[in-house]
Amino acid sequence: MKRDIALLRHMLATIAYRGGKAIRNAPEGFGNFRAEGSLNTPLLLLAHIGDLIEWTHLWCQGEEQSYKISAPLEWSAEVQRFHAALAAFDEYLASGGELRGKVDVPCWL
Repeated sequence: MKRDIALLRHMLATIAYRGGKAIRNAPEGFGNFRAEGSLNTPLLLLAHIGDLIEWTHLWCQGEEQSYKISAPLEWSAEVQRFHAALAAFDEYLASGGELRGKVDVPCWL
């Protein structure tokens, strides 16, 4: 289990680093940019990532909850939510929190 938690924490750190790098110093209006032919904006994608991180955190704590789709916040608030969700999940894992997702494989698969 310690190895699973260490790997999951490494994955969270990678998401924080790569995701943070992609959104750091984004120009005004970046969140609402829509490339030709794309379905989503950076704001919608970041909101989705935030939802996934929060849901996975709850699931690994053993809380059986349906995945929810949040209404996107304003860009800077979504950026803060992204970092806060990663930090909260990592703090849980660092505190010795167990992976309690109810499946036959580790919850990070």
